[in-house]
Amino acid sequence: MSYEIDDEKMAAGVAIVEKLGLLKKANPTLSDDLRAHTLQALFGTIWTRDALDLKTRSLVTLTSLIALNREHELTLHFRGARNLGIAREQIEEVILHVAHYAGWPVAITASGVLDAVWKEMDEETDQ
Repeated sequence: MSYEIDDEKMAAGVAIVEKLGLLKKANPTLSDDLRAHTLQALFGTIWTRDALDLKTRSLVTLTSLIALNREHELTLHFRGARNLGIAREQIEEVILHVAHYAGWPVAITASGVLDAVWKEMDEETDQ
């Protein structure tokens, strides 16, 4: 069964993903249904709600992914945070804060992922 597409929410989701710059490193193995659901339901419905701005949603997402130790998704969302103009120092502060609630191992992993993403993005801008 295919996921039913809502064109308006899909367009909104694609716009958010483009702002975050997530397509460059997105998982190419997602099924069409999972990709459509993610774009429409998560980015087109949740990320577009008015109560939180995009930077706040990005920081909340980073907090969740750090605590859950989701390295692949952290790579994507660290890129997204930087593309939104969130400073590395703010992200490092989030990592430090989460360390006290979710543990040092997840903070150490997140710090390593952050460093790798920042270096990779710096190299991309140098080219």
